Amino acid sequence: MPQITNPILPGFNPDPSILRVGEDYYIATSTFEWFPGVQIHHSRDLANWELVTRPLTRKAQLDMRGDPDSCGVWAPCLSHDGEKFWLVYTDVKRKDGSFKDAHNYIVTAPDIEGPWSDPVYVNSSGFDPSLFHDDDGKKWFVNMLWDHRARPLKFAGIALQEFDPAQGKLVGPVKNIYQGTDLKLVEGPHLYKRNGWYYLLTAEGGTAYDHAVTFARSRNIWGPYETHPDKHILTSKDAPFAALQRAGHGDLVETPEGKTYLVHLTGRPTTQNRRCVLGRETAIQEAYWGQDDWIHVKQGPVPSLHVDVPGTFDAAKYWAEQRYTFEGALHKDFQWLRTPEPDRIFTLKDNKLCLFGRESIGSWFEQSLVARRQTHFSYDAETVLDFPATDERTMAGLTAYYSRYNFFYLAVTAHSDGQRELLLMSSEMSWPDGNLRFPADPLRIPNSGKVKLALTIRGAKLQFFYALDGEQLQPIGPVLDASILSDECGGHQAHGSFTGAFVGMAAHDLNGTASPADFEYFVYRPVEDPTDRYEI
Repeated sequence: MPQITNPILPGFNPDPSILRVGEDYYIATSTFEWFPGVQIHHSRDLANWELVTRPLTRKAQLDMRGDPDSCGVWAPCLSHDGEKFWLVYTDVKRKDGSFKDAHNYIVTAPDIEGPWSDPVYVNSSGFDPSLFHDDDGKKWFVNMLWDHRARPLKFAGIALQEFDPAQGKLVGPVKNIYQGTDLKLVEGPHLYKRNGWYYLLTAEGGTAYDHAVTFARSRNIWGPYETHPDKHILTSKDAPFAALQRAGHGDLVETPEGKTYLVHLTGRPTTQNRRCVLGRETAIQEAYWGQDDWIHVKQGPVPSLHVDVPGTFDAAKYWAEQRYTFEGALHKDFQWLRTPEPDRIFTLKDNKLCLFGRESIGSWFEQSLVARRQTHFSYDAETVLDFPATDERTMAGLTAYYSRYNFFYLAVTAHSDGQRELLLMSSEMSWPDGNLRFPADPLRIPNSGKVKLALTIRGAKLQFFYALDGEQLQPIGPVLDASILSDECGGHQAHGSFTGAFVGMAAHDLNGTASPADFEYFVYRPVEDPTDRYEI
């Protein structure tokens, strides 16, 4: 059988929920503050995956304006009951401190590409919800419970309650069915049924380097649930030198031939500081059921870098240059931040992407930033910009972005005297103040004319470049530390930053006049660099 090299969804694609309908596999992953919400990838062979839809596309389904960094859409669950698709998701409005405001919703669709319904609000008692379709027709809603009173840990267990689709609400009693193991931080529940057993898969240990997949079972859906003899069926917590770290938050799928696979969250740290620039990614492991009706990960519990799957990975496609033009509609690789009203931040006209300058870079409400995921450890990016900046409060350019506390931004702007200039800005690990740093002096440029902006990332090294009309690219500013665009530097503790690095185009107008900036194209060019620690 062919082998793939993990991860199967490289770059920011955490909290996978997997589903098979006939011969089609689907994986839904978290998108946090990036809009549209939830990524759903499709595959026929478990090796090659294509992004097919982001179902949460309109204000009625999702409005994240004001959601802090790493809030928004957490841990979706995708399922099918034989008639239609069901998607359960959380919109987190606050995550820091003792309280978490986490609202859980359900949308449905007859087809994976929609149309997806308006949401049904379910509850707000905890996050990571999932929906289990029992063989008697009942539907069960499962989510973790949050207890703001507890010290120091507030993960109170896994709650179960019946969901009545006819009434569109939870009905009957609610019960805390499982409180996890001594690893604590129990979350990410999924229920399954096999051979008369109800199985409960959970995530534990937080989403950093102690992460794990825990398994339990009961003859009754209400419990009590007995923990797996091995406790954690997948974890890297005791294998600090394994290629795949932070392994946890998983889900199971069975092939038509009866093989079982576990998809799970993982991270690939680089540098001596163990920073996961590509964020939390999705990997896959082969599993099997023992004669004792317990599941085991093949060669586990430490996740394998190389795994047998039915398909053969198309490496040429993975390493191909992506040249984006702006004809018709924005390419599906791109997302923006928080707002369900994209017409206020960009439009496509005359084969250009026109960004309307809005609030400052890092705003949690409305900023014009259109970007794609970094999916390789090394790459080149470039764009051509036409922007007649008028003063220091108008700016547009190229950004490598993680969060409001971690980004690099090369912008065409102007001095207070009206003279255009290039300004290199960074917000390197600036939590909690969020203040800018300026790695280079402003560079004056002509007041009219297009400017080409580019950057290269080679592992932990980032270099910006620029070129005026008809000239060659030349570097601007020093070599910067690209590794800070990572979960570990996102402005929170180890369990607090959840996304990944992006690269894209931005425009900001602090005068409030929505000045337009035109981008002609965007290039993302993967580079096979020997300094990369891992290869796909």
